[in-house]
Amino acid sequence: MTKLTVKYLQALTIADAGKTIRDEGGLSAKVALTQKGISLSFYYQFRWEGKYSRHACGTWPGADLKAIREIRDNARQCIALGLNPNEQKRFDRHQRKTEAAEQLALAETLKKQELTVYDLAQEWLLNGVARKDNNAELGRRFAKDLYPVLGKIPLREITEHDLRNALRNIFAREANRQAIGFFADVTQMFKWASKRQPWRALMIDGNPTELVDIANLIPADYETERSRILSPAELLELSDRFREMTADYAALPAGQKYDGIRPLKKETQLALWICLATLCRIGELLKAEWKNVDLENHTWLIPSENVKGPRGKKQDLHVFLSAFALESFKELHELTGHTPWCFPAKNNEGPVDSKVVSKQIGDRQAQFKLRKPLSRRCHDNTLVLANGQNGCWTPHDMRRTGATMMQALEVSLDVIDRCQNHVLAGSRVRRHYLHYDYAQEKKRAWDLLGERLQEIFNTSPQDDTQLSFKY
Repeated sequence: MTKLTVKYLQALTIADAGKTIRDEGGLSAKVALTQKGISLSFYYQFRWEGKYSRHACGTWPGADLKAIREIRDNARQCIALGLNPNEQKRFDRHQRKTEAAEQLALAETLKKQELTVYDLAQEWLLNGVARKDNNAELGRRFAKDLYPVLGKIPLREITEHDLRNALRNIFAREANRQAIGFFADVTQMFKWASKRQPWRALMIDGNPTELVDIANLIPADYETERSRILSPAELLELSDRFREMTADYAALPAGQKYDGIRPLKKETQLALWICLATLCRIGELLKAEWKNVDLENHTWLIPSENVKGPRGKKQDLHVFLSAFALESFKELHELTGHTPWCFPAKNNEGPVDSKVVSKQIGDRQAQFKLRKPLSRRCHDNTLVLANGQNGCWTPHDMRRTGATMMQALEVSLDVIDRCQNHVLAGSRVRRHYLHYDYAQEKKRAWDLLGERLQEIFNTSPQDDTQLSFKY
């Protein structure tokens, strides 16, 4: 039988379509016409168990004749060994698929083995946590303190010592509160990971945060829970300080105002007095909208979406404004009432940042900050009270101070809790059936506090008996 050549195959025309041509060694081919021209599907015909079978050997010109004949030769060898070449082909194909799947699984396993703390953080931020700011603050905190120190460490290698080093870096720059918050976030992340694959399998030695006692890292002189309250004398001093700074700055000639000490913004001053008189959180106040403040009926609604607390347990709070609080809101309305927001941002498209007041207060107590002056920020001690002997104070201390004053005025603790909009303890049954809102009791408590504040701020320099009030 004539041995086929490439030249012969190339000479085939449309007229040859449908013909069967044969090569030596039992190799045959069917001539077919395709969109690309002539093609030949080669096969090796053999007899198996009394029947003729065909073994596909490839298609020319996609495969060259040499490769096609090698497949034919392999089929003949299988038959010589007592194997059906078609069955062997199926077995080989299955084997290749199995090996490929095993290689893919191995590669995936190795990939998972190399997952880092950074990979875990990215997954957690995407699917494991949902903060009000869409995790923006978490992302900034991790970018600053987690990724540079721990980000590249494979999760299977992370240890308690690595976490301690990261925390010590934060404590070293005297950012104690940030360190505590950072550890709380990382603990939440690892707790989430310990319940899910592949992270759980990678934590070979368990959750490393469970082995870190942050109390041993916190400086001895740092108070993890603030207890600072402002005394009546400090409140009066603060009020006088606001008044004096405003008057002194106004008296400066126009050419000297740039170098003078600017007073605290009036809106910020009023925010502090409102926090003191209503016991609200500064963040709740800075998100307030004028549509929720009824100056005529002396009420302010704090909607649940602005309230800090566990998801599903937050509730609206109706604040009854005392005469003191009402006067502060009226002054504020003269300044910002033309906008929807009580404390509008510069572009009037939303409220100011929730930290703006805290930053302004902290910047003016520089002696407690132990840091270099920040660009375009104040850096003085104009708001240090009582010569600093009682430490620094924050806007949140106003809330604590007001609550303590209520307690001294013999307001019951449960009413104070309700004025602060705390999530109250108790069984679900009790919360389900007992719906009395304590409106009258809360109104009386706020009025008592407002009257007491009026007494303090109306105290003359010659009469300091009101300032000896202890709480």
